[in-house]
Amino acid sequence: MNRIKQAFKDRLWLGVIIVGLFAGLIGGGIALGINNLVQHHEEVTSTRVPAGSNRSGGTKVNKNKADLSGEASQAYKSVQGAVVSVINKQKVQQSSGTLGIFGYGSSNRSNSDSSSDNKLETASEGSGVIYKKSGNSAYVVTNNHVVKGSNALQVILSNGKKVNADLVGTDSATDLAVLKINATNVKTVASFGNSNSIVPGQDVLAIGSPMGSEYANTVTKGIISAKDRTLKAGTDGTLTSVIQTDAAINSGNSGGPLINMAGQVIGINSMKLASDTQGSSVEGIGFAIPSNEVVTIINQLIKNGKITRPSLGISMVDLSNVTSDQQQSVLKLPTSVSKGVVIMDVNSGSVADTAGLKKYDVITKLGDTQVTDAGSLKAALYKYKVGQNAKVTYYRDGQQHTATLHLTESADTTSTDDSQQDNN
Repeated sequence: MNRIKQAFKDRLWLGVIIVGLFAGLIGGGIALGINNLVQHHEEVTSTRVPAGSNRSGGTKVNKNKADLSGEASQAYKSVQGAVVSVINKQKVQQSSGTLGIFGYGSSNRSNSDSSSDNKLETASEGSGVIYKKSGNSAYVVTNNHVVKGSNALQVILSNGKKVNADLVGTDSATDLAVLKINATNVKTVASFGNSNSIVPGQDVLAIGSPMGSEYANTVTKGIISAKDRTLKAGTDGTLTSVIQTDAAINSGNSGGPLINMAGQVIGINSMKLASDTQGSSVEGIGFAIPSNEVVTIINQLIKNGKITRPSLGISMVDLSNVTSDQQQSVLKLPTSVSKGVVIMDVNSGSVADTAGLKKYDVITKLGDTQVTDAGSLKAALYKYKVGQNAKVTYYRDGQQHTATLHLTESADTTSTDDSQQDNN
């Protein structure tokens, strides 16, 4: 009897448990369903575009909390008035033929009736900076390639006034030129800072007319990436030391100033250096001619109208362009000598001739500077002044020799590709 009662109780509790579990599942499902319905309603309500008037959607301009007199802004303001656009105007020959369906064509008149005239048109635009005002004259420094080939030059001042400009002098080796303008409308001149004192990482501004005078007085900010890069500059491939910056320098910025945060010009920007070096436009790499070099060139151009540099009076090729067989059989060089320049011709009565240098001599050193190619030889040579002496180290028939060069003034020379002869 007791066993029957115990079994009944066990079944009763089991039923209670089952019913409880079932009720819990049902209750949980109902609660979950209700919760999902609530969440869905809230989501629909929060994403639906409200109805009613839009009058409350207006706003206002708040007071500008930015510092408008920061270091960069003040530096720009101090120089901005001295930065100009330089317009290179050249002659364009135009025919007076008959205008036909496909443009200008031949006239039915005799050749004697036809005529042509030369009209000045803008060939290119660049930038420049006014660095001096003296009496009625003001002076502008810019790049040589900005003014190259011009038949006339104009300068657009920061106030938009356009004035004519005369070319004082140019230097292709450093890519610099000096212009002279009327000073009547000139209110601001720039000053030069010491480019030897700059350091990588310091802030700089580049100012100019990128893409032409339409964007005159554009300012870009960056840092000095390196203070002493060596590049080939000018038409003769001379190696020169330049400032590298990541401030944007685009076509038209050439000739404009690179300034420090004190508003001093520490370099003259040159897009040509960047394009010649890289072969294409590269983001974040620009170059400027150091201000100390700029001032030296300016003063010589103002004084003489040209740059006087010493010359050796030779034509030469890079040793790297001579085959290893010829280096051994013709030049008889030791295997330890792999860089230098080979003299291909010596002008009679020249510096090299007077010092006893001859054809096929291989120059490896000038002064304390190792000569690796024609560019490095010119860079070393141009550190000397006319009238100074320089020691040259060279190889002849496999033997090393030295000679003393008494440097005289260079004549106008042109250079060719490194694979061909170069003059100096």
